[in-house]
Amino acid sequence: MILSCPTAFKGTIGARSAARALAEGARRAFPGRRVVELPLSDGGNGLIDALQAAGGGSIRNVSVTGPLGAAVQARILSQTGTAVVETADANGLHLVPPGDRDPMATTTRGVGELLLAAADAPRLVVGLGGSATVDGGVGMAQALGWGLLDEAGEPIGPGGAGLARLARILRPHRLPALPPMTVLYDVRNPLLGDEGAAPVFGPQKGAGPADVRRLAAGLERLADCLAREVGRDVRGLEGGGAAGGLGAALAAFAGADLVPGGAWVLDAVGFDATLAQAEVVVTGEGAFDAQSGMGKVVGEVIRRARSRGVPVLLVAGTVDGALPDGVRAAGPVPDPPARAGEAERVVGARAEGRLLEPSDLEALAARELPVLLGD
Repeated sequence: MILSCPTAFKGTIGARSAARALAEGARRAFPGRRVVELPLSDGGNGLIDALQAAGGGSIRNVSVTGPLGAAVQARILSQTGTAVVETADANGLHLVPPGDRDPMATTTRGVGELLLAAADAPRLVVGLGGSATVDGGVGMAQALGWGLLDEAGEPIGPGGAGLARLARILRPHRLPALPPMTVLYDVRNPLLGDEGAAPVFGPQKGAGPADVRRLAAGLERLADCLAREVGRDVRGLEGGGAAGGLGAALAAFAGADLVPGGAWVLDAVGFDATLAQAEVVVTGEGAFDAQSGMGKVVGEVIRRARSRGVPVLLVAGTVDGALPDGVRAAGPVPDPPARAGEAERVVGARAEGRLLEPSDLEALAARELPVLLGD
C-alpha cells in the first residue's frame, strides 16, 4: 500500500487536494496498487480538512472580524462532543493582500469571536498557524471581554502597535463560559527572546526591522502584565509564540492546554495503524526546513516512518537542509536542490515564478516513486 499524507502547501494547495494529487501520481506509477489518501495538518491550515476526512462531522460558517477589521467567514467543524476551529480562518495571512501585510495593525479579535461562537460544544480543539498577526492575542482577549488598558485607563488599539501602550489588564466582570480547550501549535517557539514571535515570524508577516523591535518590546510588556495581574507567566511556554503570540494568550486568558499539533493530529486520524500497512509514504509541504523537525506534522511523519523502516518520498516547494536516511526529496524543478543554497531556484511553493499546482504534485509523485522503490 502507498500512503499519500501531505499537509497543506501554504497559500497554494490545501491538504486534501495535495493528498489527492500525490495519490493520482502514485496510481499512474503503479496501476492497480492500493493507494490511501490521508490529508494531514499540524494545527495550522488544513486541520479541519484532516479531521473531517478521517472522522466526518458537519461544518457551519460564522461571520467574524478579519485581521484587517472587515468581516470574514470562519468555519466550525462539529464532531461527536467536539468543535474544531482554525484560528487562521479569522486571522490568516491568506486573508491579507501582500501589500497590506502589517502586524503592527492586524488583529486577532475575530479569533475570540470564533471561540465564543463554538463555546456551546463540550470540548474545543483550536488549531494555530498561518496567522497574519503578532498582537500577542490581545485582540482575541478583548473579544472575550478582557480589558487591555493604557495608562489613562483607555482600551489599547488593535494590532501589535497597541501593545506599546499596554499598562493594565482587567478581568471581565463575568468570564465567558468556554469549554475545555486543546490548542494545537505548529511551532515550539516561545513568546519572547531570539526565537520569539516577533523576530522569527514578524518579518514573514510584513514587519521591518524597526517594527520587529517594537513588537518584541510590546510582547515583553504583555508578558509582564500577564504575570503581574493575571498570575500567569507565559515567557517560556513552549508554543507560546505560535500565531504571533496567540498560543500564550490562549493559555493565559482562556486556560487552554497547548500541545504539539503534529503528533496530536497523527494520533487523532489513526496514522500509526495506517502506516503499519504501508510500503512507502508520500508526504509534503510548501517548505521543508529546520522548523519541519520541530513539531510540524511532516517532520513527525518522517520520524514515525523511519522508526518502522518505511521509505519516504518528500514533495516540497523548497527543501532547505539535509534529509534523514530513507527520505527522497522531490521539488518542482527537474533536479531537486542538493544544497540549501540552491533552493533559491524555488521560492515557497512557486516553481520558476509559477504557482505550484496539483498537476505538479501528481507528476512529481509519478516520476519519483519508481526511483525510490527501485521499480
